[in-house]
Amino acid sequence: MELASGRGRTFVREVAGPPAAPAVVLLHGLTAVADLNWFPVFDAVGAAFRVVSLEHRGYARGPVLRGPCRLTDLADDVAALADSLGVERFVPVGYSMGGAVAQLVWRRHPSRVAGLVLAGTASLFSVSARERFLSRLLPSASVAARAGPSAAGRFVGSTLRARFTGSPLAPWAVAELARHRPATMLAWAAALGRFSSASWIGAVDVPTAVVATSRDVLVPTERQLALAASIPGAHVVPVDGDHGVFITDQAAFTDAIVQACRLVTVNPGTPTGEVRNP
Repeated sequence: MELASGRGRTFVREVAGPPAAPAVVLLHGLTAVADLNWFPVFDAVGAAFRVVSLEHRGYARGPVLRGPCRLTDLADDVAALADSLGVERFVPVGYSMGGAVAQLVWRRHPSRVAGLVLAGTASLFSVSARERFLSRLLPSASVAARAGPSAAGRFVGSTLRARFTGSPLAPWAVAELARHRPATMLAWAAALGRFSSASWIGAVDVPTAVVATSRDVLVPTERQLALAASIPGAHVVPVDGDHGVFITDQAAFTDAIVQACRLVTVNPGTPTGEVRNP
């Protein structure tokens, strides 16, 4: 699909949902792609919402990356997609890096955002001295990846590939991950390491739900809960799993995303289930 404002073309997955249903835009994580991150939830979320999922800039089916990797560009792509679809207001639903993008969509386009669902994500991704050091190394790693893309390709997405071991979906997952440009993924990882919404996330003024992965070590659960605590009135929807829960427990992940979407939209009479606040 062609994005508004001349921002290029991207891959879009849509589920029409019921007539006049609220729109949600699903934003994938760093080493996933749109379908790989969200395939478990399309049907369930689409039963109550209009669902749109796009591939990020610099990914194989996303807009062409020209210049440095900037998360703000990904946020602006989301607004441009909504313009192309004629969607005035929507709920960004972001997983991991997609959660940082969702926060930036609210920051840069607040009039377009009806609510936020932030899953497996945080207000900052680089806290310790070691993490800051590693994030500074990643741009150099991306240069090395261009020189030796085969080795880098084996590294990028290796964790997700391992999740599919023994699954009938493994060949499909491997093919999806093969779309990655390893140097670009490493550059996006460096950009994510520089991200912080800590100084402004407390000003979020739309209904927000944080889907917290309870055994996460990639984005530690305590950072996810700290994100929720920093947003006035934010709900916490816990899901028992680590950062790959969207693969390892698809039913639990789907239930959590559906519940979170219901919590942040006006949908009278719809049960929301158990919710725990931090």
